[in-house]
Amino acid sequence: MTYVIAEPCVDVKDKACIEECPVDCIYEGKRSLYIHPDECVDCGACEPVCPVEAIYYEDDVPEQWSQYYEANVHFFDEIGSPGGAAKMGEIAHDHPIIATLPLRVHGE
Repeated sequence: MTYVIAEPCVDVKDKACIEECPVDCIYEGKRSLYIHPDECVDCGACEPVCPVEAIYYEDDVPEQWSQYYEANVHFFDEIGSPGGAAKMGEIAHDHPIIATLPLRVHGE
């Protein structure tokens, strides 16, 4: 089990969750943040600090955002498990579910 970052994070990327994560498993894509399912220790520290309420425990993701579980898992298909997001910086892609969304202006 893992935590999942859903649609409210797209084009926002507040990053408060990154600061709270004790295992550095929250990676930054071009338009969204992603939680690495194999590196997450399910501590839940990220969830309460997210200002847009985009982080959910895997079993609690709202139905309208259920595809974001797959987006968080398959975002890492190309990069594997680097063992820490800080050394990676922003990764120059997003999962197709996110990459094909219309751009949002902050605050929409």
